[in-house]
Amino acid sequence: MKVLLINGSPQKNGNTKAALKIMQEVFEQNKVDVEILQLGGINIHGCSGCRTCWKTKNKKCVLNDDLTPIMDKCFQNDVGAIVIGSPTYFANVTTEVKAFIDRVGFVAKANDGILKDKIGAPVVIHRRAGATFAYSAINYFFGINEMPIATSIYWNLGVARKPGDLGRDEEGVQTFQKLTQNIIGLLNKIKI
Repeated sequence: MKVLLINGSPQKNGNTKAALKIMQEVFEQNKVDVEILQLGGINIHGCSGCRTCWKTKNKKCVLNDDLTPIMDKCFQNDVGAIVIGSPTYFANVTTEVKAFIDRVGFVAKANDGILKDKIGAPVVIHRRAGATFAYSAINYFFGINEMPIATSIYWNLGVARKPGDLGRDEEGVQTFQKLTQNIIGLLNKIKI
């Protein structure tokens, strides 16, 4: 099974990426195929509500932009888990993560729930507040798509502001490491 780690931060090497790199290291130590995909800062549009995906049922969105190859990867059969990472700027996910949630979710639901049974996990980086709103927004996406949600020893949150700050959040680092171990455990159970 492959794991996709989606960086919803426009800061390609910021603290959200640092959290995903912590997870990547644990996945690789356990010989799990993992890939980090850059979502934040790409050319991506929100859902237009045209419902073409419901009419064509071809696992595609008519808005052919930089989200298309990421969406294609999410729908592959060998993907067993999707982790969505987002910083919190104004008490919620980034605009790119919201566009991902709306468009990927709509296309998935239109195509017989093709994300069903893939494991999902949110990763949220914040400075002071709003993290639980972003955490919930990502979990709603997993819930409506019938994706089991992986948990950790605490909510999957990291406290950081400037690049490199996440390394000082020991509890956050431990939370992301344990989250990764729990995803691996769930992947092993799904294989049975």
